[in-house]
Amino acid sequence: MTEQDIRALLAAYREGGATEDETVALLAKASYEDLGFARVDHSRELRQGFPEVVYAAGKTKEQLAAILASLAAKSRGSLLATRASEEQYAFVRASLPELRYDREARAIYLRREPPAAAPPQDEKHEILIITAGTSDIPVAAEARLTAELYGNRVRTLYDCGVAGIHRLLAQEEAIRRARVIIAIAGMEGALASVVGGMAAAPVIAVPTSVGYGAAFSGVTALLSMLSSCAAGVSVVNIDNGFGAGVLASRINAL
Repeated sequence: MTEQDIRALLAAYREGGATEDETVALLAKASYEDLGFARVDHSRELRQGFPEVVYAAGKTKEQLAAILASLAAKSRGSLLATRASEEQYAFVRASLPELRYDREARAIYLRREPPAAAPPQDEKHEILIITAGTSDIPVAAEARLTAELYGNRVRTLYDCGVAGIHRLLAQEEAIRRARVIIAIAGMEGALASVVGGMAAAPVIAVPTSVGYGAAFSGVTALLSMLSSCAAGVSVVNIDNGFGAGVLASRINAL
């Protein structure tokens, strides 16, 4: 429920179109909806400008369908369910045919009007996403889709790791022009420090679980990024493209 919806509801109460009990019940339901197995946060959009995002992994097809149906009915903004399988998508699409699936991002989504606080769609407000390798693309795709649904202009540069640093140096102009940068890497995670040393913009580092045994499923990259000598680098959790996309969007909208 948006601020406009709440004002309309209160106006109806003042004018006698709704009783006090009806108004209280509607406002209570607008806060969250108890589905038994989940409490869907319908006030998230009012508080933060974007509906609640669903983490699909671990949920049954029926649970995911019920949550998305609730959000679709009571939200105005775009919908997003991350880490969703094609099997889940096939099930929920039967009742919500307007939903789409991004295989690269592993996400179910519904694109609606961008949030009112979305940044301008110009080169001065561009989010740049850089990956070290091709294996990091699924995490980058999650970040890209998230940022786009939040109303951002996004550019991606894939396979620019430091093992062939000339590939990264060739993108110096794009790095310097970006308003926010998301640097995504597994292995030893060196990309974030190099980009952080080149860029004037804030850099959001995303460690990925890509790498051989001593990479410890992303822990090595995580610790490397946290220990970066480059100023202005922040770090999100391993494989958390969604979190990076949200943070980049909020910075870009300032």
